[in-house]
Amino acid sequence: MTDEQKAAHIKAVVTAEGQRLREAYPILKSQDAIGAAILAFSWAGIVACGWAYYAGLLSAWLCIPLVAILASLTHELEHDLIHWMYFKKKPWAHHTMMALVWLARPTTINPWARRKLHFNHHKFSGQHNDLEERAITNGERWGFKRLLMTGDNVMSVSLRMGKVPANKRLKLFLTAAAGYFPLGWVQIGIWYDFLGFHALNGVAAVAGTSIGWPAWVLAVMQVVNFLTVAWIAPNVLRSFCLHFVSSNMHYFGDVEPDNEMQQCQVLNTWWMTPFHLFCFNFGSTHAIHHFVVKEPFYIRQMTAPVAHRVMREMGVRFNDIGTFGRANRWAQA
Repeated sequence: MTDEQKAAHIKAVVTAEGQRLREAYPILKSQDAIGAAILAFSWAGIVACGWAYYAGLLSAWLCIPLVAILASLTHELEHDLIHWMYFKKKPWAHHTMMALVWLARPTTINPWARRKLHFNHHKFSGQHNDLEERAITNGERWGFKRLLMTGDNVMSVSLRMGKVPANKRLKLFLTAAAGYFPLGWVQIGIWYDFLGFHALNGVAAVAGTSIGWPAWVLAVMQVVNFLTVAWIAPNVLRSFCLHFVSSNMHYFGDVEPDNEMQQCQVLNTWWMTPFHLFCFNFGSTHAIHHFVVKEPFYIRQMTAPVAHRVMREMGVRFNDIGTFGRANRWAQA
């Protein structure tokens, strides 16, 4: 079988399994209602965790991972929304969902802008002009630089400026700034204020002194601290885990154009579990999406056993850990 025939066989088997599940469980046909219910559940959980932290009923160390898990659901919803899987015939509901999933995840770019980048990703997956994957460090050599770029959007842009021709740097900066406006700007301001304030206090404590902050600064920092724990830090954690998994399960740089067999691997080795916890099992199920695009994320979780079996039979790679040392190249030599 050619790679094209293998991909077609995977699509047929996975699509049939999705249809079987919908016949066995008719509720799965109510796709719009399920998407709206997942969004309502996610936001209810996020608000409840924030309130519990504010009331002193939940520690920061519990609030941050719980909100990160809930926010990971909204990321999957955004991905489905980008592919028009919910409320395609009700634009007001569709765009309301888009706004709410973005509000839950201020570390991400404007989802309406991301739609264009994501369709480009599917068209040119693994190619030089796959800008969505390049933005999250796919194709970069692993080291401290890539680690910083994986977890911080500011670092992701600024640390790649040296590779950009001088006459194009301003355009890159302005494009990135526009993509993150306005929520990304708010997130960056809160996050860096939080880090800077506590870093300065830490340095002062090590030096055996303290900083006499004005009362208004301390009042502002109370708000910043709350928003960091309940909103920003969970998404920094979630984004890092998602980018780490996604950038290493996608191949980059030497992928044959339009060859779906070379675009992704299934990355579900046991030690990826802590990362998958905060990106909803992305490494295990996202490769399925490259074969069957129009299945919502919860269906992919249900079809995964069948999908993994046929993907393995057809030669899709599983847990190709060598990609970490090959800058995500497909070729193993």
